[in-house]
Amino acid sequence: MATGSGGKGEVLLLEGPPHLAAALTDEVIDALPYIDDDYGNPLVKEEVDRLVEEEMRRSSKKPSHFLKDLPPLPKFSFQDHPMLAKEFERVRAGKPPVQMDTSRYGLEAPPANKRNDESAWRQSVQKAQRLLQHQVIRLENLDLMSAHGPEVWKLYNKQLEAFLSRLHAQVQKLNGEIESVNRERKYHQQTTAYELNALSAQWRELSMKNIEIQAACLDIENHIELLKNEAAERGWNLEEITKS
Repeated sequence: MATGSGGKGEVLLLEGPPHLAAALTDEVIDALPYIDDDYGNPLVKEEVDRLVEEEMRRSSKKPSHFLKDLPPLPKFSFQDHPMLAKEFERVRAGKPPVQMDTSRYGLEAPPANKRNDESAWRQSVQKAQRLLQHQVIRLENLDLMSAHGPEVWKLYNKQLEAFLSRLHAQVQKLNGEIESVNRERKYHQQTTAYELNALSAQWRELSMKNIEIQAACLDIENHIELLKNEAAERGWNLEEITKS
């Protein structure tokens, strides 16, 4: 069934010759899945697949062209974030990440050639003190996390559960709206199916009557032509006879 997209959506035709359908501009094909029984027919499915493939072959668009209708992606300059800009350039160039320098976390004695150097030993001791302080801070953080971490995680889980509940409520609301629209469509299509079937039967009946009328007119025209030929063979002037 074709409907006009520029007007009020009134029915233009139920069935018709291809040249009439091609003459319609901006037409929208509207399916009636709740009352149409042709979708389960494998022959219909084969014909639909053939039409889709034919339209795809005739289409000037390629799969890569469908993204052109979308807005362009924003360009990231990272002007205020030089570290992110450097990392972005590294990833775009396909270079491996820079290995983390872990030498600062190692505790080693001065090399053999500096074993008698007091400043070298002083630097080693300072480094050991820094590492010791770092471990002390880590232990303090672990104690704090052991004392307060469970409550923080419980609060975070409650926030996630509240967010999940809101999402579930939105999903249920949308599913209800979708179900309502589907029920309304089904009711409307089923209630109008009788009218559509009656109009379709009337259209077929009128089409058959038109064909019969055309056949009868053709028979009459052939009969008139035979009478004209017979009158011509007998030498009768039909124009004078009809005038008199």
